[in-house]
Amino acid sequence: MNDTASKQATQDIVVDEVFPHAPETIWRALTSGDLIARWLMPPADFAAVEGQNFTFRTTPAGAWDGTIHCRVLEVKPNERLAFAWQGGDEGNSGYGSLLDTVVTWTLARTAEGTRVRLVHSGFLTPKNDSAFQNMGEGWKTVMRRLGTIVGENAE
Repeated sequence: MNDTASKQATQDIVVDEVFPHAPETIWRALTSGDLIARWLMPPADFAAVEGQNFTFRTTPAGAWDGTIHCRVLEVKPNERLAFAWQGGDEGNSGYGSLLDTVVTWTLARTAEGTRVRLVHSGFLTPKNDSAFQNMGEGWKTVMRRLGTIVGENAE
């Protein structure tokens, strides 16, 4: 990393919710491709295995074809799932700008069920400000959908 890159400020999106379900139930929704498709978007080649590469497809923009390239970075069953989230194109500004971030899901058992904490980290300022703003709102919606799917699939 050069001096310029190391001095760039980053922002993180953080969304916290407590769901009235066991961590195992939420983990199933976070790691089943069929369920991920219902609360986020359909993944291609997803498996909760460290090193696994997979993709999502969303709306293309400019030089970006809409593919989000992901790689599973960490798997601790019923506790933590982290994956790289890369997309966009260097030639784009605003929506579709180059993005190299990490999404981390952390589950913690509570008296009420499970605290689910999503951290989407590494948004460069100001380059990724548009993505940070849009995805910040988007992840709140995703978390609500996750809660619905978990509720429907609770044992």
